[in-house]
Amino acid sequence: MAFGFGKKKKNDTAGAAAPAGHAPGDAGTESAENGLLSLPPDPSDTVYERGVHGPLDADEISDTDGYVDLGALLVTPREGLALRLEVEESTSRVIAVTLDLNGSSLQLQAFAAPRSEELWRDIREQIGLSVGSQGGEIEILDGTFGKEVLAKVPAQAADGSRGYRVARFIGVDGPRWFLRGVLGGDAAVNPDAAKELEDLFRGVVVVRGETPLPPRDLLVLRLPRDAATGPDGTVAGDHAVPAQGGEPFRRGPEITAIG
Repeated sequence: MAFGFGKKKKNDTAGAAAPAGHAPGDAGTESAENGLLSLPPDPSDTVYERGVHGPLDADEISDTDGYVDLGALLVTPREGLALRLEVEESTSRVIAVTLDLNGSSLQLQAFAAPRSEELWRDIREQIGLSVGSQGGEIEILDGTFGKEVLAKVPAQAADGSRGYRVARFIGVDGPRWFLRGVLGGDAAVNPDAAKELEDLFRGVVVVRGETPLPPRDLLVLRLPRDAATGPDGTVAGDHAVPAQGGEPFRRGPEITAIG
């Protein structure tokens, strides 16, 4: 696994959109023009059995050996996986971790949540409003983890042609936390390309801790305890495995939030 830093100039929130790649044709079960949603309570939000399939809470596992310890998140290492810690430029705090695998990416963030209230339904609506304000649109899909959001924002390609940047938002409510994933690259639009990253998402363990936090506050991420930061900002540690086809400790490309 390779470690690297990316910089963000703005704080990311549970409902903010992140870009990734170009969109194909439209598909989905429920559309929302200009990102405006009206979401009544939906029983399908509770269909996915998190406690059976993951992601799990730290109290639901007995052994943390073998995980990459990032503070609020424990991640399973995998051959060919590059891990980037994304840092907020103004505060130098780690605000997200992005997993790069086989040309696709999965950005992870964990947020504090009320004990008796789920956040994902409201956050889907916020994503829609954010994308709509940028001239984009979303689709609400029935996906692997229940309801999810496919967000498309107008963008210009390197050759000057106009297209879309697309991101697939997945979310799971846990005990006093909410875990958000943003799939980019082929994984945003190709179910086969998404399978390994979906498996990594299911394998995440969230460490909520006992510190009282306002709902939607980011849970604290940090470098692995055994990692060392080089002068160029790359991070290496005992968990690192050379990425396939690249340098073992390379800096990953930056992902910048839209909005």
